[in-house]
Amino acid sequence: MKYLISLLATSLLIFSGCATNIGPEYEGQSYKQVKRYEIGTVTKSRAIVITDDGSGKFVGTLVGAVLGSLVGSNKGSVLAMLGGGLGGHYVGSEIAKANGEELTVELDHGEEVVIVLKGNHFLAGDRIKIIRDGNKVAQVDRLVE
Repeated sequence: MKYLISLLATSLLIFSGCATNIGPEYEGQSYKQVKRYEIGTVTKSRAIVITDDGSGKFVGTLVGAVLGSLVGSNKGSVLAMLGGGLGGHYVGSEIAKANGEELTVELDHGEEVVIVLKGNHFLAGDRIKIIRDGNKVAQVDRLVE
C-alpha cells in the first residue's frame, strides 16, 4: 500500500507539468486559433466565489478512499474507505473553490457584457481588452493609457 501512495504522489508531480507560469494559459489546441478582441470600460465589479468544476471532488474522493483503505481491517477497512471517500469529496470541493469577480463591461461599440474571471484584478473605470476564443473569454488585460 505504501507503494501505491508513492506512485500516486510521483504521478501528481510528473503530470503537473514543467511550464513556467509567466503568462496567461490557453487550453489544448486553442493556442493555434485566431482570437478576436474587444475594448471596453468596466462599469461594475463585484466579488464572487467560483465553485468546483468537479476535479476537486474527484481527486478528493480518490485520495480520501485510498487513505481510508489504509485504516482498519476487513469490514472496518471498507467502512473507513467509504468514509474517507466521502470526506475527501467534501474537502476536495471546498479546496477547489476560487475567488473571482463578475465584471460588467461597456464595450466601445456600445454593447454591455458580463464576464466572470478568477481572481480580483479590476475596478470600475478600468479600460480593458477582452480576448475571446469563440464565445469564451481567453484573457483580460488592463489597458495602460
